[in-house]
Amino acid sequence: MSVEAKVIAITGASAGLGAGMARWFGERGARLGLCARRVPEAPNDQTVSRSADVTDLESVRAFASDVGEILGPIDLWINNAAELGPIVPQRDLELSALQAHVQVNLGGVLNGTRAYVEHLEAAGHKGNLVNITSGLGQRGMAGVSAYSAAKAGVDRLTETIALEEPDLFEQVLAISPGVVETDMQRTLRTQDRDVLHELDMFRSRKAEGTMNSPGWVAKHIAGWVFGGVPNQGTLARVPQER
Repeated sequence: MSVEAKVIAITGASAGLGAGMARWFGERGARLGLCARRVPEAPNDQTVSRSADVTDLESVRAFASDVGEILGPIDLWINNAAELGPIVPQRDLELSALQAHVQVNLGGVLNGTRAYVEHLEAAGHKGNLVNITSGLGQRGMAGVSAYSAAKAGVDRLTETIALEEPDLFEQVLAISPGVVETDMQRTLRTQDRDVLHELDMFRSRKAEGTMNSPGWVAKHIAGWVFGGVPNQGTLARVPQER
């Protein structure tokens, strides 16, 4: 399961799950390309960090180009960038708010995937694509219909690119990381129960310490992609950390 010298690109890597995964990979010798709207911190001296907006295809293309020119062909691309809100009842969800949300959470995956496909073709390299999804892509939850709908879209994009580009990819996975302690989780725990009906579940997971760490997620991604660990098909879920 060695990731040493592997070139790994992660979007949304300035905080939360993205930053935590970058640290785990970086500590194990991976060569990292990291981007977010705010330039991510570099966890090692083999890191290319850039400001990039995943809703802007040219911005993502420029990031991929920089990573490829400096570090070499990208072995693993992780589309991680995402937003949580708006957290509102669907009856109060404005179309403009839904469009803005989908532009990041779904459009960002589309742009990242397009940029990576172009990179692999130009490099004559076979790579691996991981899209970070959520269990909420497979079911609805009161208060977060925009997030749930976008993650369902991520699942379908992932399944489709796997069918369309078998010659470019070793692995294509939509990975649900489970409940991970990030700013998103902290935001969820502050919500009104009348809007977020499952508020008590999120608070209980925190109180009981039954949450996954970003490193645990990265470890499973490394095992599925580089370690020959059998995965669960295109849609995979990280088990609860022990």
